[in-house]
Amino acid sequence: MSLPRTPVGELAGRAGTAVRVCGWVAEVAGDEPDCRFRLRDRSGSVEVRTPAPPPGLGCEAAVDVRGWVRTGGDAAGALAVVADEVRVVGPVLDPLPVGPGSTLDERLDWRFLDLRRPANVLAFAVQTTAERAMRAYWAEHGFVELHSPKLRPNPNRSGRELFPVPYFDRQAYLVQSPQFYKQMAMAAGFERIFEVGPVFRAFPGIDNRHDTEFTSVDVELSWIDSHHDLMAFEEQWLRHVVVAVAAEHGDDIARTFGVDVVVPDLPFPRIPLDEARAVVDKAEPDLVQPPGDLDAAGEAALGRHVAETLGHEFVFVTEYPESTRGFYHMHVDDSDPRLRDFDLLWKGMEITTGAQREHRYDRLIAQARVDGVPLEPIRYYLDCFRFGCPPHGGFGLGLTRFLMSLLGRDDVREVTYLPRTRDRLSP
Repeated sequence: MSLPRTPVGELAGRAGTAVRVCGWVAEVAGDEPDCRFRLRDRSGSVEVRTPAPPPGLGCEAAVDVRGWVRTGGDAAGALAVVADEVRVVGPVLDPLPVGPGSTLDERLDWRFLDLRRPANVLAFAVQTTAERAMRAYWAEHGFVELHSPKLRPNPNRSGRELFPVPYFDRQAYLVQSPQFYKQMAMAAGFERIFEVGPVFRAFPGIDNRHDTEFTSVDVELSWIDSHHDLMAFEEQWLRHVVVAVAAEHGDDIARTFGVDVVVPDLPFPRIPLDEARAVVDKAEPDLVQPPGDLDAAGEAALGRHVAETLGHEFVFVTEYPESTRGFYHMHVDDSDPRLRDFDLLWKGMEITTGAQREHRYDRLIAQARVDGVPLEPIRYYLDCFRFGCPPHGGFGLGLTRFLMSLLGRDDVREVTYLPRTRDRLSP
């Protein structure tokens, strides 16, 4: 009878038993009659001892080992596997193209090798736990999951950062956001929806925070009174997610990344944009901010201020001017140019943008005209507000930015499975 495989992480308590372990060779020491190597799989690593190393045994070779679990491994209290048989089932045929001294770009060229590193295995385990916790919270609160189209028939107003694609006898565009489709679900009476899916933005630059394709986590709710309802929902939802990650992976994250997963207190701080800009101007007067907004340096400065003065990693920046946002945002009131919207910063980086939407048809038409948006190409969207649409709003969270903040990574590409940027379309 074939011996079933045991993950390395499940060897505890198995001393004296026969096991089969499979994985990659991390390092090799010694030779006959005392060869030792570390075997690494997704769950951990263990020392393997064999008197006769097989041909092809080398770093990153895939091996299948049968042997006995013994105490007295290469660290105090550690276990080892004393092998009866070591089979090299996947030999390494060429010198490894990447190693500890490789740059991020070099590692991304050989991403499947880079992903074997325990830090990357942990990053995607954390992502899985986070998404599972998100979905659990949504299920508990009566949300419906959508999968909206990723092709749209018309460009946005500016025509910027769009990927045009041929679509039979006409032009289509990859979606930058499921915004309109989320709102259509509110008009359809779904009341509470979420979507986790890809979005596409032809971002022309190269920096540490932007991909051209990334995973957006989108939420939309009906029957809200203001953007404050959205912020209250998001902070409770995020706290639930952080609690789940801390419980499952907190020790591993601290050991691997040197980051403590801090469960945030509720409510998160809220600062109107005008006040936030004043804080940045006072704290770091050399930073010149764009009109009606905060740039990345300004967000980082505000994050430091909130951490130092309020002891919080999160902060909502609220009430941006209409000139910086879409025509579909609702104003604080009909005569106020400020909007019922927000960005959420985590450790000084924007991870979420949200707002209450304008659901009144006449007001929406007027705002579109002021904003110079042609009405006919978005008639299918505008029609959603002609037949009884409830007050609603929502937000979109960038999943990889969430992970970047959570794990203290410096580049979003480090927490993206296969990054896409202006200069990278493969692997």
